[in-house]
Amino acid sequence: MRHGKKINHLGRTASHRKAMLSNMGTSLILHKRISTTLAKAKELKKFVEPLVTRAKEDTTHNRRIAFSYLKSKEAIKALFGEVIEKVGTRPGGYTRIIKTGFRLGDNAEMCIIELVDFNELMLKDAAPAKKTTRRSRRSTGTAASTPAPAAPQAVVVEETPAVEAEISEGTPVAEAEVVEESSAPVAEAATEETPTAETSDEETEEK
Repeated sequence: MRHGKKINHLGRTASHRKAMLSNMGTSLILHKRISTTLAKAKELKKFVEPLVTRAKEDTTHNRRIAFSYLKSKEAIKALFGEVIEKVGTRPGGYTRIIKTGFRLGDNAEMCIIELVDFNELMLKDAAPAKKTTRRSRRSTGTAASTPAPAAPQAVVVEETPAVEAEISEGTPVAEAEVVEESSAPVAEAATEETPTAETSDEETEEK
């Protein structure tokens, strides 16, 4: 019975399991992401993250301990170099597991395990999301604070009485001109009629 034994042996002996995790850890550090089964990825997470924590302090002792696990000089250079530059500021959680479905042959659950700060697509998607939320808040605040529609209404109200005043002032002037023109010919006609009456009286006296 295996009561109390929480280690996943992955169907391998101890030496085979250590060699496999060493190779997978080297590949993860060099290539920044690998595809494997979910069970192996969980064990690899436990294997790699303590090495990254140890690599934060670059000493000869820590390099020798990391080399005893990884067995690769190139992996040690990458771990103490470019990996620590990006991942070293984190207090933990240096890797991410993304499930990708099930394998066709044996229906094993597959996943991708990667170093967190090396996924450029997720970093690009995260940055614009913050900017759009900030811009939307600013735009709604400015739109609510500016009373734009009030100004055109005030201008229209001021212009309408002026037009009415011009129309009201123009109408009496036109009427006065018509009256003056109509009265002038009447006076002229009266003056023309008076001489005719006088000429008729003179003609009667002569006869």
